[in-house]
Amino acid sequence: MTASGGQSSFMATLLWIIAVVLVIAGIYVILARRDILWGIVLIVLGFLVGPGGVSIFNV
Repeated sequence: MTASGGQSSFMATLLWIIAVVLVIAGIYVILARRDILWGIVLIVLGFLVGPGGVSIFNV
């Protein structure tokens, strides 16, 4: 059971990293490229992927 806890922790960390990258990319798209729609889409995807929110990878 120890390996399962370690794998869960790794997946949570990986999901946080992916979520942070998506949100930062969304902010960049909004500020630098002035494309509000794609920026909002990236930010919402970041919130969906993050382990603290509604994760689309949970089964």
